[in-house]
Amino acid sequence: MNFKKLLRGPFLYIIAGAIVLWIGFTLLAGLGGFRPISTQEGLELLESGPVVSAKIVDGEQRVDLVLEAETEQAEEFGTQVQFYYVTPRGDEVIAALNAADLESFDDEVPQTNFFVSILGLIIPFLIIGVIFYFILTRLQGGGGRVMQFGKSKAKLVNKEAPQVTFDDVAGAEEAIEELHEIKDFLQDPTKFQAVGARIPKGVLLYGPPGTGKTLLARSVAGEAGVPFYSISGSDFVEMFVGVGASRVRDLFTQAKENSPAIIFVDEIDAVGRHRGAGMGGGHDEREQTLNQLLVEMDGFDPNTNVIMIAATNRPDILDPALLRPGRFDRQIQVDAPDMKGRAKILEVHAKGKPMAEGVDFEVLARKTPGFTGADLANVLNEAALLTARQGGEELTDVTLDEAVDRVMAGPQRRSRVMRDHEKLITAYHEGGHALAAAAMRNTDPVTKVTILPRGRALGYTMVLPLDDRYSITRNELLDQLTYAMGGRVAEEIVFHDPTTGASNDIEKATSIARRMVTEYGMSATVGAIKLGQSSGEVFLGRDMGHQRDYSERLAEKVDQEVRALIEQAHDEAWRVLNDNRDILDRLATELLEKETLDHVALAEIFQNVDKLPERPQWLSSEDRPLPDLPPVPMPAKPAIEDLDTGASEPVGAGAGSARSQAHDAPARAGEGPVSSDPEQSPRRE
Repeated sequence: MNFKKLLRGPFLYIIAGAIVLWIGFTLLAGLGGFRPISTQEGLELLESGPVVSAKIVDGEQRVDLVLEAETEQAEEFGTQVQFYYVTPRGDEVIAALNAADLESFDDEVPQTNFFVSILGLIIPFLIIGVIFYFILTRLQGGGGRVMQFGKSKAKLVNKEAPQVTFDDVAGAEEAIEELHEIKDFLQDPTKFQAVGARIPKGVLLYGPPGTGKTLLARSVAGEAGVPFYSISGSDFVEMFVGVGASRVRDLFTQAKENSPAIIFVDEIDAVGRHRGAGMGGGHDEREQTLNQLLVEMDGFDPNTNVIMIAATNRPDILDPALLRPGRFDRQIQVDAPDMKGRAKILEVHAKGKPMAEGVDFEVLARKTPGFTGADLANVLNEAALLTARQGGEELTDVTLDEAVDRVMAGPQRRSRVMRDHEKLITAYHEGGHALAAAAMRNTDPVTKVTILPRGRALGYTMVLPLDDRYSITRNELLDQLTYAMGGRVAEEIVFHDPTTGASNDIEKATSIARRMVTEYGMSATVGAIKLGQSSGEVFLGRDMGHQRDYSERLAEKVDQEVRALIEQAHDEAWRVLNDNRDILDRLATELLEKETLDHVALAEIFQNVDKLPERPQWLSSEDRPLPDLPPVPMPAKPAIEDLDTGASEPVGAGAGSARSQAHDAPARAGEGPVSSDPEQSPRRE
């Protein structure tokens, strides 16, 4: 019998049932059908006379009495009672028994079996021991892991398991090229050793979530065909002190015994955080684990073919000792893919899905700037779900179009019914955004405007960049500010009563303006200096304790410059909407009638828009004279005609066709303005 398998099944319930039965049997055996009474009540019964027989159990100092039936005492207590007495009252009990008129009296001491007594003492301890054993095995994940806290929890990928190769990874050609060397070294290390080359001991994959870091590590294992140990960073640290360091030692011992091998640690920031950081001191157990990891990585035998691959999306908080050469020699950034990479990723995830004839992945990739591999996989999965829901058999441009909108802005809220007055406000709000964007000279083309609620937004305007963007100019940022303020200005001009729907626009416009002043050096008054700490996520204990590194006077200047930029954008939007008021009214009327306008309808409406004049040339200081030579002209941007939206008819009511331009450029210039705070008022994006 395999006792370990029993413990993993319903054996616990069997043990519990046995305990309950044993306790119940013991109690019933002890009572024997007799009702317990007090010592005084027993003496009174012996004195009053209804007792027929008595039995004294001297070993337990217990007296069992049988009462005469159909008596007053028998009706009150029953015919069988028992009571216990203490040693000082023993003589009194014996005297009462001798004085009573009893038909039978048994005062013999019962002989207790020695082995039965010992068994009665051992059984409870055995049951407690079995329960404790079961709890330990459950905590450690199996009966074979009892007290083996220091053993590694790494999973060894079986060679018979489905393998992932480099062919299954798309959109990360540079990372794959770097990892090819790792595969070649594991397969043929002599080629590198012959020329004195030393392969990296560790490879760190870092980048935003969803870009395929774990998939890349699995592909290296699949290509190399070597043992692949996979573990999460959080699996090292346990509630017991010293367990993490022990597990690190055990993991590297296993890998060395089976070399060549790969160790993959996912989310290494869980154990590799900067030592000494944290409010109130560091975590000793985590730091011990990190110290052991540092020793093991630097203590590799040069001829031991063991390579460690780690993944994280927070490389900024890792300990510097972990990132130095000799440990993680190579650091590979896995970023969001470009347009060609997105097209290849879509082709990979489309395998096994019935695609309609004419679906162009390049067009779909153009609609999804800023999407990661996980986002694109989600787009195709949403399209498949929509196709199945509608009873279709193939994924078409229409369903893919709707899937992009669902991933970007959430599902359409058909149950939300707006009043006519709110619809009119939303139409002018979105029309103000679209018209302001169309009248600027440095914005991307407007591809869609809708007043149908989707996600947290009551309506939204999509401005689609037609190519990948890696930097952004000052004029483009100023145009984004004007575009963001267009909705609020339209409400002021038309209704003279702004609403809360512009809260998200104001928030993002303020963020862009502040970053222009404090990070990008785009203020002539403040100058090209960096103010404050980085705007990334706060690392508790390292960033929260920092003080502001500029004076109150300069902070006041920053606030004035931010306000000036917002006011300038407000004035530009005011001028554009007033100069094109007839186009704004027509656009709002079309939106009320059709609810959704695509790029074709918008191009027809905006063909006679009066563009805002070019802004004056700008230098970082007002004291510097402009050079004699004119600035180099910028290359022309792609035209809206270069975009084939694919789907001419929207799905249901108001399906989107592209991802809108982000306000928080240039980090991800392809993201759309989507509300992020569900507790605030509904917003018109």
